[in-house]
Amino acid sequence: MEETESTTRDRTTEHDGNQAADNMLLMSSKPLHRFVQKEPKSLGIAILIFGCAEILMGFVLAKSSNYTSYVIYTPFWQGALLLVSGNLSIYTEIHPSKKMVTVCLAMYVVSLLGLVVSIGYRISIFGYLNYLRSRRFPYSHNQLFGIEVILFTSSLCVSVLLIFLCAVARMALKSTRTQVIIQHIQHPLSETTSN
Repeated sequence: MEETESTTRDRTTEHDGNQAADNMLLMSSKPLHRFVQKEPKSLGIAILIFGCAEILMGFVLAKSSNYTSYVIYTPFWQGALLLVSGNLSIYTEIHPSKKMVTVCLAMYVVSLLGLVVSIGYRISIFGYLNYLRSRRFPYSHNQLFGIEVILFTSSLCVSVLLIFLCAVARMALKSTRTQVIIQHIQHPLSETTSN
């Protein structure tokens, strides 16, 4: 009697496992689930960390009286953009919807535009800080140059993550057509004769 119950349980578990596998296969073909499979939550956490680092370094740059990226408050607005993008990525993986993926894509694009501005501005700052370093000015200029290089490098890293997330979000939003498959099954002809 126990053997019969365990065999029935095994069949049920096996059937449920196949159903779960079929369900997973079905879900992987849906656009939003393709977005979630790329784990935007993990990438969002990384973007959050870069945003926090940008803001914290902004406080260090704020104390300097020299020409740095703090002049146009780059560390603060860039850090805020990255914090919002990271939070949206985390929220979208937990609660995926087409609207949230659209909002994420828009925020990724805005953050990328901000990164382009900050990278361009930091390149111009490198020239100025190199000039000060060549004139043998105090050690603080070397520290400022180091901070700007770190922020520049982190901006390049975040831009790669955001470009990847933009591509994934766009692919998730791209296939919005609904497809219906109609299958017609003919019943076998019965061999009943009317006599």
